[in-house]
Amino acid sequence: MTGRARARSRGRARGQETAAPGVTPFQETAREAPPSEGELVGRGRQRTAPGAVSSEAVIQISAGFQQVKIGERGGRRRDFHDAGINTRQAMEHVRESKSGFSGSPIELKANFFKILSRPQWVLYQYHVDFKPVMESRRLRSALMYQHEETLGKARTFDGALLFLPHKLHNTTVLYSETRMGEKVQITVTLTNELPPTSPVCLQFYNIIFRRVLRMLNMQQIGRHYYNPTDPLNIPQHRLTIWPGFTSTILQYESSIMLCTDVSHKVLRSETVLSFMMGLRQQSGDQRFPEACTKELVGLIVLTKYNNKTYRIDDIAWDHTPNNTFKRGDSEISFKDYYKAQYGLDITDGNQVLLISHMKKIGPSGGPPQGPAMLVPEFCYLTGLTDKMRADFNIMKDLSTHTRLTPEQREGRLNRFVGNIHQNTEAQTELNTWGLNFDNKLLSLTGRVLPAERIVQGSRTYNPWQADWSKEMRGIPLISCRPLENWLMFFTRRNNDVAQALLQTLNKVSTPLGIRMQRAIICVGFLPKVVVVLPSNRKDKYDSVKKYLCVDCPTPSQCVVARTLAKQQALMTVATKIALQINCKMGGELWSVEIPLKQLMIVGIDCYHDTAAGKRSIGALVASLNQGMSRWFSKCVLQNRGQEIMDGLKVALQGALKAWLKHNNCLPSRIIVYRDGVGDGMLQSVVNYEVPQIMESIKTMGHDYAYETIYSRNSPKLTLVVVKKRISSRFFARIDGKLTNPPPGTCIDTEVTRPEWYDFFIVSQAVRMGSVSPTHYNVVYDSSGLKPDHMQRLTYKLCHMYYNWQGIIRVPAPCQYAHKLAFLVGQSIHREPNMNLDDFLYYL
Repeated sequence: MTGRARARSRGRARGQETAAPGVTPFQETAREAPPSEGELVGRGRQRTAPGAVSSEAVIQISAGFQQVKIGERGGRRRDFHDAGINTRQAMEHVRESKSGFSGSPIELKANFFKILSRPQWVLYQYHVDFKPVMESRRLRSALMYQHEETLGKARTFDGALLFLPHKLHNTTVLYSETRMGEKVQITVTLTNELPPTSPVCLQFYNIIFRRVLRMLNMQQIGRHYYNPTDPLNIPQHRLTIWPGFTSTILQYESSIMLCTDVSHKVLRSETVLSFMMGLRQQSGDQRFPEACTKELVGLIVLTKYNNKTYRIDDIAWDHTPNNTFKRGDSEISFKDYYKAQYGLDITDGNQVLLISHMKKIGPSGGPPQGPAMLVPEFCYLTGLTDKMRADFNIMKDLSTHTRLTPEQREGRLNRFVGNIHQNTEAQTELNTWGLNFDNKLLSLTGRVLPAERIVQGSRTYNPWQADWSKEMRGIPLISCRPLENWLMFFTRRNNDVAQALLQTLNKVSTPLGIRMQRAIICVGFLPKVVVVLPSNRKDKYDSVKKYLCVDCPTPSQCVVARTLAKQQALMTVATKIALQINCKMGGELWSVEIPLKQLMIVGIDCYHDTAAGKRSIGALVASLNQGMSRWFSKCVLQNRGQEIMDGLKVALQGALKAWLKHNNCLPSRIIVYRDGVGDGMLQSVVNYEVPQIMESIKTMGHDYAYETIYSRNSPKLTLVVVKKRISSRFFARIDGKLTNPPPGTCIDTEVTRPEWYDFFIVSQAVRMGSVSPTHYNVVYDSSGLKPDHMQRLTYKLCHMYYNWQGIIRVPAPCQYAHKLAFLVGQSIHREPNMNLDDFLYYL
């Protein structure tokens, strides 16, 4: 993987959650006549620019975004923790125990704190409505505060739900008045009586804890809390880091615990308005709309008046703060609204507005609400651009604050919990509800799985520190494809580095067993096989890959000339290129011992192509042989809103046909590792994707002579959901020092969920910071494999990714599927040619 590719890969922005709707949408007002063509109004407001909001669109101000709360508008909320999905009960072989046994025990600490005591009385849950609608959660809380005599001091209100330890009437109507003199009617409706054993109580505990975090002067941004009063400034890069924490209270194996981890929010010290002004000076009036759209669309911004993040989806070139929208029964301008609601004065009345689209359905199951209109003056840029990520100095300075060692992370977490115990107001709140947290990290016992031996040709060896780049040098690979007829393309100015690469490739290929004929040298830019790119410009790379993956299907390797200019690293670079070329032509590098016979491993991942209207791209990669060294790959493009499994069903049947061709039979077991499953999507995987996969297998069996080819029993299916974006962290005490657990550490007790067949594996090693475990959740299993075998197989597959001579964080087919989906979504935007299906052409 080239340096440029790594930079682009790190820059991939997974869709971040915008706040969910909770108010009535505001209708757009009639517009003034558009300006004449080319006429500029305000800052870059131009008739010919893309992104104008249609007259039928429903406009909603950013304050209208509110987080969907627990139980609000029954069934519409999104459960980010997938609670209530009990998949373990359907698997008889793990009902009693889901723990493995192999490996050596290791004492660990985890970022979990037990709840020592909790309420033992009935809680009463109420839904609260405001008339007229109050968009600000802070304002709604202030209006409720006026009724302490009726509600009592012991109450928890999150903006939509109210919890009380005593019962009111089924419907209670209260009246309040804002500072501006506006009369507000508050309707409090009893919706539930919750005994101490109710699962909803867990959600109530989370609301209580979020309230405690606010008492510590922390601000909620997205789903996490940050401390804006203690920023970490990096003035040389105009960046600010807000330190914060993630927190979740859930029922784990034996107790209810708080899982909390350190988090950081990177902010840039400039507003979108100042960024637009600078961009206009650089690009000029004519190119400004195009440049502005290119730079801003897709970025995440923070509005500090409500501490919410939004994704910029478009720019409303014909809207300014002077435009009006309908609020209740009257019209109000954006300018007046922000003054009345937040006390904010808009200084530039001619700035264009930004658009952030709603994702969730409207109230009561209605149509989606209109887009949120954001004022650039109040939007702060967050995160890093690709250019920033490629800057070594910026990333180095950031890592000093964000990459915490295990000891630093433990210290930060202990201070955080200590502050809660020492804060009088927070303790009063917890004591009011009978909640008490432990003040030390959870201690538990894990297992270090046996180390895997790497098989390379006739040799085997044990890797050191999860890396075998040194051990594999000079040893022939399992199988090599001769490189006989191949081309190398480069520009005239890169002749020297291209010739040096050619000589070094010949030098490193012979010990690996790769027969390499002299390349045909082509000076120009019609790419084929090996291309030395003059720069890391994305459009050049994209054009090469699109041509060679779609129009002229040929395995290809791109490398940036600057990467080859470092003479001291040329041998290493050339070796990796030689290995990649061999893989892309169908060669096999190494393997590990996998005793299961007739086993097909499948990896699935998804990517959202923002350049094609967020079209979903699903990638499926399946093994074709016993050693898991040959792979079938297929990518499908789905329209927005389509279930991704609809296309992958056909891809899976293609994989089964390829297996049949290679093995003259169909597999007896199929294990699917499903990556790319976001929070709250588990139910969809269980209810929709598992039946689709089973139907694919069944259909494939009926397509062939059942007696001669298909086994008497259909292939046994296992589906494992793989999650990397988790808050769980584990630390080991080795030689008296808290450090990262060794590769192969497996955790399947204490911190797993009792309703799931799940486990954690720490597979990779890191040089800096704290290692991140990967969570595996087996949601369907008809194979009957023992938990120990499932864990060991998963760990073995983390050794089989041919683009890295070491253990990676996820099983190889998941990483292959990610690479394929990313290539198509970033560069090709079309389905690759089917002639490449049997090759790892996307490495």
